[in-house]
Amino acid sequence: MKNLVKVLRYAVPYWGFAVLNVVFNILSVIFSLVSFAAVIPVLNILFKLEKPIAEEPEFAWKMAELKEYFYYKIGILIQQYDPLTILAYICAILVGVYLLKNLFRYLAMFFLAEVRNGVVKDIRNKLYEKVLILPLAYYSEQKKGDIISRMTTDVQEVEWSVMSSLEMLFRDPVYIISYLITLFLLDYQLTLMVLVLLPVTGLMIGQIGKSLKRTSAKGQQKMGELLSLIEETISGLRNIKAFNAIDWANRNFRETNERYNRLMVRLYRKRDLASPLSEFLGIAVSVFVIWYGGKLILQPGSTLDAALFIMYILVFSQIINPVKALSTAVYNIQKGAASVERIDQVLSAEEVITEKPDAVSIKEFREKIEYRNVWFRYEQEDVLRNINLVVERGKSIALVGASGSGKSTMADLLPRFYDVTQGEILIDGIPIRDCIISDVRGLMGIVSQETVLFNASVFDNIAFGLQGVTMEQVVEAARVANAHEFIMQMPEGYETNIGDRGIKMSGGQRQRISIARAVLRNPPVMILDEATSALDTESERLVQEALTSLMQNRTSLVIAHRLSTIQHADEIIVLQKGEIVERGSHSDLMALNGVYKKLHDMQALG
Repeated sequence: MKNLVKVLRYAVPYWGFAVLNVVFNILSVIFSLVSFAAVIPVLNILFKLEKPIAEEPEFAWKMAELKEYFYYKIGILIQQYDPLTILAYICAILVGVYLLKNLFRYLAMFFLAEVRNGVVKDIRNKLYEKVLILPLAYYSEQKKGDIISRMTTDVQEVEWSVMSSLEMLFRDPVYIISYLITLFLLDYQLTLMVLVLLPVTGLMIGQIGKSLKRTSAKGQQKMGELLSLIEETISGLRNIKAFNAIDWANRNFRETNERYNRLMVRLYRKRDLASPLSEFLGIAVSVFVIWYGGKLILQPGSTLDAALFIMYILVFSQIINPVKALSTAVYNIQKGAASVERIDQVLSAEEVITEKPDAVSIKEFREKIEYRNVWFRYEQEDVLRNINLVVERGKSIALVGASGSGKSTMADLLPRFYDVTQGEILIDGIPIRDCIISDVRGLMGIVSQETVLFNASVFDNIAFGLQGVTMEQVVEAARVANAHEFIMQMPEGYETNIGDRGIKMSGGQRQRISIARAVLRNPPVMILDEATSALDTESERLVQEALTSLMQNRTSLVIAHRLSTIQHADEIIVLQKGEIVERGSHSDLMALNGVYKKLHDMQALG
């Protein structure tokens, strides 16, 4: 029930549709009961099973008096009209009543459709927004396939299991309560006996539902593992083929898929038990009602006659389907509860990178960026230790060092992809934690080693994240990035779709598109994270020319693998095990004959 409340909180904006659903369900129940109340007494008198009452009885709101008064009125009608005419009227009324009943039932579902689909839409929107907001550290601890599974399979499970049960949850309690009230009015003793049996059947169904929830949770977890394997396989297909690991990958997937299959077999067997079990219990209770009701009729002086008992059985038969549907809804909700919990784990994940309510707007960069006593710890390990660095406006600062020395982490702290563990980073004397996050990132352009492009046109990839960009502006940015020439050779020029992650282009071309994107933003601060390390010599030359154009009149933080590309930097910072061990110009560092010179000599020998 707690998980259902988590989902239903998204239904609050659609409360009007929910109210209309309940209203039309009530109207549907009323017309259903009217059909029983009107037809049975008429047929009893018409076929001479009951004698019409000759004298008009006194009207009162009691079952016996209402019955006599109704019989009296029906008797008058039968005397005035031909029995066949009355029968025709009964049939016409019955058709009309059932038409209205089913019309109102459809209208109830018509308005519930807005609630069902609206809630699922809002959950998807919330999940996607949360995925965009969560820090990068969250994704380093999670499997991408599992996150995709939560956004697709789990949301779909909520749609199928929980939201499809909303109709039953809104409709069936109304039906059950209305029918129970009618049954109490017909015979309270018999109804009390029925109410003793119903909780017993509900308890049996509930126990299976709990087991279903546990199995469903394991199933969704296995589906996350399957999606992770698929995502890893597609991303690493080149390596799988190169290392002849097709059989290994196939066997690994088959084993995981087999475990998922066994879980789902158990899940479906438990779920499919709901309908036959509830039907058997319903029939068992119905048989008891027939036996006990018959016993009451046969007793001398019983107030329950044959006509009322027939009506009781008919009304009771109508309560069985809603009870069955409600038990199925409970099963479905238990099955979907595991998915609700998995979705809620993402939605309730801590947003480590948060913005202060009174955050300062910072629209321009005037003087300097300062790393002041910065420490950063990741999983109990210090990645950066006591970093002090000032980057003055217009200066080019290069970060060099062996892999794992903390270069990329130092750059990622500046746009607040992560937050420092100790110390602070300031822009023009203002701590970046006190600034609006989007303003801080708006001051920076980032070109990384791993170029991320999207399955869209060249124009859309260069203009990514910007509004109202003209073709002239995009072309100019591409010229600065040495990209215009190869773009114009494409089939549709700037409107050419570049495929998933830019697969239709070479590495150098993808990198120049990425540089053009940064040029178009025209940021005052550039962060270049080993932007040429994965390129061939010719591509590196073209990209380096583009980078040189990009860095003109801008403050830049350059992470370099090839030291030949940063020899003209204003200052080179040498990192080792998270600490600054050397700093200065290229010539100064070479003269020191320390870590930098060793790195330089190793590359020269290579």
